[in-house]
Amino acid sequence: MSADSQGMTRREALGKIATVAAFGATATLASAQSVSAAPSVEKTVPGRLKQSLSRWTSKAPLPELCKRLKAIGFVAVDLLYADEWAVVNDSGLKVSMGYPARRDNFITMGFNDPANHATLWKELEMTIPLAKQAGLTNVITMFGNRKPGIDDHQAIDNCVAGLSKIAPLAAENGITLCVELLNSKVDHHGYQGDHTAFGVAVMKGINSPNVKLLYDIYHMQIMEGDVIRTIRDNMPWIGHFHTGGVPGRHEIDGTQELNYHAIAKAIADLNFQGYIAHEFMPAQADPFASFAEAFKLCTV
Repeated sequence: MSADSQGMTRREALGKIATVAAFGATATLASAQSVSAAPSVEKTVPGRLKQSLSRWTSKAPLPELCKRLKAIGFVAVDLLYADEWAVVNDSGLKVSMGYPARRDNFITMGFNDPANHATLWKELEMTIPLAKQAGLTNVITMFGNRKPGIDDHQAIDNCVAGLSKIAPLAAENGITLCVELLNSKVDHHGYQGDHTAFGVAVMKGINSPNVKLLYDIYHMQIMEGDVIRTIRDNMPWIGHFHTGGVPGRHEIDGTQELNYHAIAKAIADLNFQGYIAHEFMPAQADPFASFAEAFKLCTV
């Protein structure tokens, strides 16, 4: 089913709404100074995992999306810009992951290239205090696309150096920077952080509880499989999860190759305290039926 008929991909969503250059994003972030604080009382979580939904997967207006997700049992919305945080907080849900900037090259521009570090540091230095103020605990960032002359070994060193410099500010504000693993085979050709081993090497080099991997189950199934054992072996370095059906990035039900109930149970058995955020394009006529089914599958 085409993206046009059922919703756009995350990369397309970023391209359509990201009209601000890297430094131009500061105006949007500055306006978030008025973001209301997150609710102080935690919602009772069904099951052992805190489940969230990536905002880009739904075309519903954000207030409506929050209302319907809350009725299903979700506790958070994922991947939101600073000027959206207050809407979610006011609904009684949490923001499980925030963006530091609106850029159409957000995924491809990462810490693997030192030429990007100054821009990325500036964005994060502005966003991290705002995220704390709004009650967030996670902010996303990227490894970036491969560049000539930067092999994996050098890219790991560059990521360690760049992220280590911003890690103390994240720690000071109680924020975890989540660096995402993506597949370079189907969706993000050229992305350098496309295997768990690469990401873990960076995490070990930084060795900070405030810099973790965003382990995207969909992407890592495409690149390497062996999902449950990989999660078990590397849980200390993982701070956040994304889901998606393989192949196609649609529902996580019996139409695809992974057993997400078993994966969710394995994650919960490891006493994971972060969020598992659903990030797939619904193929059913009623997307909220798909979201509810995903929620039920991962309630363990």
